[in-house]
Amino acid sequence: MNRAIKLILLGAPGAGKGTQAEIISKKYAIPAISTGAIIRSAIANGTELGKAAASYIERGELVPDAVVIDIIKERLAAPDCRNGFILDGFPRTVPQAQALEDMGVEITDVISIEVPDETIMTRMSGRRVCEVCGATYHTIYNPSPRGGLCGVCGGQLTVRKDDKPEVVSERLAVYHRQTEPLKAYYADKDILKIVVGQEKLEDTTALTAKALEG
Repeated sequence: MNRAIKLILLGAPGAGKGTQAEIISKKYAIPAISTGAIIRSAIANGTELGKAAASYIERGELVPDAVVIDIIKERLAAPDCRNGFILDGFPRTVPQAQALEDMGVEITDVISIEVPDETIMTRMSGRRVCEVCGATYHTIYNPSPRGGLCGVCGGQLTVRKDDKPEVVSERLAVYHRQTEPLKAYYADKDILKIVVGQEKLEDTTALTAKALEG
C-alpha cells in the first residue's frame, strides 16, 4: 500500500480496538496513538499544552476538548506521523471530529469494529487479574488452573473496577450515546468501513486488513 494511512478506529469498550491498532501499527510502521498516551506524553515533555492539561488534571477536572485537540494536532505533527497514524479512542464525539477537521487534520480511513454488547459484557466481566503478579485470566476463555488463585504465583484473582458488570454497562451506554453517532458522520464522508468482530482474533485481524486495503 503506497498511500499514507490516517486511520480512526471506532468501537465500544472491549471491542478490540487497541489490539487491532497494535497490529496495524506494526504492519505499516505508523504510530498508534491514544488520547491518554498523548496527554501523558505532553505533560512528561513539559510542553505548553502539556502544562495546560496538567493544570486541569491537578484540579481533578476533565481536560477540555480544545486543549486535547491542540495536543493531538501537536502530536500528529511529529516526524513519525509523516507516513500516517492510527487514532484509538479519539474523537469520542461529533464536535471533537468537527474540531479535528477544522484544524486541518485529514483522516483517510475510519473502521468501526462491531461487537454485540452481550459479547463485550461476557469478555470484560469474565476477566480476572492476579493482585500479586498481574497475570491475567478469563473465567471462560483462559481460566486459571487453580480456580480463584493465580496459576503463576498463587495470588488471589480479582475483578478490576472497570470490568465490573455495572461499570461495563455504563461505559457501553456512554459509547452508544456519545460516540456511535460518529459512524453516521464518517459514513457521510464515505470513509467509514464496518468490521464485524469475530470470536478468533486472527479472523477479526483479517477482516480489518481487508477493510483497510479495500
